[in-house]
Amino acid sequence: MGHDQFSATRPETTPQLAYEESGFLESDAARPLRILAEYLEPLERFKRTGVEATIVFFGSARLRPDGPLGHYYEHARELAAMITRWSASLPDHTHRYVVCSGGGGGIMEAANRGAAEAGGKTVGLNISLPREQHPNPYLSAELTFEFHYFFMRKLWFAHLARALIAFPGGFGTLDELTEIITLAQTRKLARDIPVILFGPEYWNEIIDFQALARHGVIDPQDLNLFEFAERPADALAILQRRLTPEPREASGFAHSRVRPRHPRAP
Repeated sequence: MGHDQFSATRPETTPQLAYEESGFLESDAARPLRILAEYLEPLERFKRTGVEATIVFFGSARLRPDGPLGHYYEHARELAAMITRWSASLPDHTHRYVVCSGGGGGIMEAANRGAAEAGGKTVGLNISLPREQHPNPYLSAELTFEFHYFFMRKLWFAHLARALIAFPGGFGTLDELTEIITLAQTRKLARDIPVILFGPEYWNEIIDFQALARHGVIDPQDLNLFEFAERPADALAILQRRLTPEPREASGFAHSRVRPRHPRAP
């Protein structure tokens, strides 16, 4: 076959690379790639921005300052500002605690708002929902994330968290809260994460913690996995008592605790 004949059989355009093919990337076959992207892209961005230690706020997106539980919005806003100012006062060689939320409205907005008003960075791990949840306007632009997979979003809540503060919320808040408590209960993380339930009147009505222990579905000592706070100053005092600032050169990312190997039976 001559050169001219061979050239005539070539396609007029260069075939598209697989990783540039949107049809493939959105297919069922490429789901593992999308999941991996929701781990690797935030990982790169957190490293680039120097964020390695967060204090996570959970709570309802439906709470408004003028609603029946509006005082919790103001408490979250005040507490986030207090945490941000405290973090800024820590020695220069230690990690800074950055306020992190689910990125939406209500308590999430209040936390990001308080941190931003105090002059700090603030993280939002937003989730794409059929009933759209839009990122609130108080997030740091470089730290605003959008997730499709709930489990990857929850991984990032846990991956950087030094503490969790749960304000009143519904199913989503309960899901996120019990995920972290379960990780602590089962010792799946190599570090302790203090959990603060803000608003004991609300939480003790919603969950009968004592009944869980009384019925034997948790151990009595599991009730020590969390503490209650009623005022922002109380929550801040718990954080200052429980958290030890870490050197910046220490990796801030969480690691799973490795289960010890048992010798095989002969």
